[in-house]
Amino acid sequence: MQFEYHYFGKSEVSGDANSTGLSFAPDTRRPPTYFEGKLVQRLPFREALSALHAVVASDLRFKPRDKSEYLAWRAQQDELDWTEVAQSRSDVQAQIDRLKKELGDLRARSHQRLGPWYRARQQYFDWLYKRDLDAWYVLDPVISVHPDEVSFECFSVDESSYGRVACSYEVFEQLGERACGTTNVDYSAALYNEFQKVREYKDTSLVVDPQGFDVKTTGEAAYREVKIDLPDSWVRGFLQVGSAMTMGSVRFELHPTDVANLLFWLRRNKERHGPRSIRFHLSPGDPVVAELDPWRKIVECPRSIYDGPGPLEVRMWGRRRLFCLERLIPVARSFTVVLLGTGMPSFWLADLGHLSFTLGLSGWTANDWSANGNFDLLAPRAEVDDVTMSRVMAAMADKWLSTADALANELKLSKQLVVSALQMMTQAGKAIFDIHKGVYRLRELTVDPLPMDALRFTSPAEQAASRRVAEGKVRDVEVRDLGSAGVAVSGTVTGDRKPWSTSLTIDLDGRVTGAECTCDDFVRNKLHKGPCEHILALRLIHQRAGRAVS
Repeated sequence: MQFEYHYFGKSEVSGDANSTGLSFAPDTRRPPTYFEGKLVQRLPFREALSALHAVVASDLRFKPRDKSEYLAWRAQQDELDWTEVAQSRSDVQAQIDRLKKELGDLRARSHQRLGPWYRARQQYFDWLYKRDLDAWYVLDPVISVHPDEVSFECFSVDESSYGRVACSYEVFEQLGERACGTTNVDYSAALYNEFQKVREYKDTSLVVDPQGFDVKTTGEAAYREVKIDLPDSWVRGFLQVGSAMTMGSVRFELHPTDVANLLFWLRRNKERHGPRSIRFHLSPGDPVVAELDPWRKIVECPRSIYDGPGPLEVRMWGRRRLFCLERLIPVARSFTVVLLGTGMPSFWLADLGHLSFTLGLSGWTANDWSANGNFDLLAPRAEVDDVTMSRVMAAMADKWLSTADALANELKLSKQLVVSALQMMTQAGKAIFDIHKGVYRLRELTVDPLPMDALRFTSPAEQAASRRVAEGKVRDVEVRDLGSAGVAVSGTVTGDRKPWSTSLTIDLDGRVTGAECTCDDFVRNKLHKGPCEHILALRLIHQRAGRAVS
């Protein structure tokens, strides 16, 4: 999937001994989006953007050791070992010794002659990494200007981490002109290095430069055209994050000191084997307890009291991605942790006063958002007609942010229908759920409409489920009313070999809160990698039968 950006100039940082100016170059292909303000909370802003950069550069995928040199050496030794078999006669031995010496001299001369080239190649890559680090990144950050805040969003290199910085207008003084909207901004590693020069005693201004929108045709030469061939997985990953944000289950607060103690232990200790998880032991009225595997190290959080409804134990993997939060600890008031369940995504919300930072983590590092996190499949998916969708989109375009309840009251529609419409907007990249404030926000991920036909099926499981429903392979469907808990749906899905017994529970908001299936995929993975095709097929046939609870 190819994306095209037009930037007028470059993002840059300018300043002197008394002031600093941060100017971002927006994508001029989008509707005019600009902002100007003078920062009041300078250090929290600097640390928040630094944490966002840590997310952008994060790549914790397993990288196997390069054994090519060892294998080449081993092959040479094997050849020499075979030649030793032919050493039965003394004249052959003398000839072999002479050839060995000659071969060794040739290899030494070859290494000496090629040495400068190898060193120059390594120096070039070192220089490229330090001086042109943005060449290693794929997507420029997304910035949104809304009536109540300015926000920055990004995705990590390994596609397993999502970061968002939201700055309310209380962070600024002397606000200038602004135009609400969403755009990509030109970003580079050199810009990050300049961020580090922001100081509390220096006046700092933030500008999303509107100049590029005002330049006439005579200034076309100043535009930079950037084309990026972006994998579908990146786009789908952004869409998955919005769906997962609406599924918050377990929520508790952590004091910054408790977060510091947790990360301090992980910094001081390196695990040599699995499991590499954190077990959160939660008991109402008691401090949160974190157990670090494989050491079974207990880290108590005396300043963080869990006030949930009942005792729980939730386990999460990919914990070293939490190091992205380190720079926020000195300036954070508190951290709110939202866990969707064991082995499922988590969100870490840092309260920085009038700023907030959201770190979204997939179930574990190798389980990136796009490939295995099919959580948009669990979101409400009631049928929404075109007229209703147009009304919801028009209301969002007018307000820029709203809750489902407020839109339902304004448009005189059922909450479930509005939630489904908002979820469809989220899946199409036209909106995002703000988990920090609990509102939906209008946010166009791209200037051009996304090819939803290509992105329609986010996994082979969903495509297979649609095919099974079309072929009439979902039978004996039964629906049982659970009152305030929603409905329980059960049925049989016939497969290529045998039928599978499937059941699921759907709450009053249309979300799947529990599911069971006798197939091999569910037995191995449960819901950690999203629902299996039989669960999806049962849900789809239930939706089409009109049995959803309103």
